[in-house]
Amino acid sequence: MRYWLMKSEPDEFSIDDLARAPRRTTSWFGVRNYQARNFMRDGMKVGDLALFYHSSCPDPGVAGIVRVSAPAHPDATQFDPKSKYFDPKATPEMPRWFNVDVRLVKKTRLMPLSEIRGYPELANLRILQKGNRLSITPVDPAEYAFIVKHL
Repeated sequence: MRYWLMKSEPDEFSIDDLARAPRRTTSWFGVRNYQARNFMRDGMKVGDLALFYHSSCPDPGVAGIVRVSAPAHPDATQFDPKSKYFDPKATPEMPRWFNVDVRLVKKTRLMPLSEIRGYPELANLRILQKGNRLSITPVDPAEYAFIVKHL
């Protein structure tokens, strides 16, 4: 099993939106960075756990835990001309963007970024590295366990 951190802007899709979703499951749509796409397409497996992270908001931080519930599949938004995630170069025969489905394990207290920064045990967490803006990053098992213990 691997561990991940998955960022979502709460005004686009929040942990509460996931809690209200049918079967508390959603496709992790709209990723348009090749490295983050590759993490989903090539690295994530059903059963992996991820920290659901609220980003680009007044109080960014870990808001819950999700489990990968379906393997990578083409992101349907790339084919929809009305979607802000439409990609005219993508075709059903040659999709460019993939996503996995995630299911809510639990909503937690918000562990704000400021708190995360304060733990020396998390100094190597990718979201804390200068210049890292990826929406999906792997998390070391010890870092994941530390965060979950403090949620």
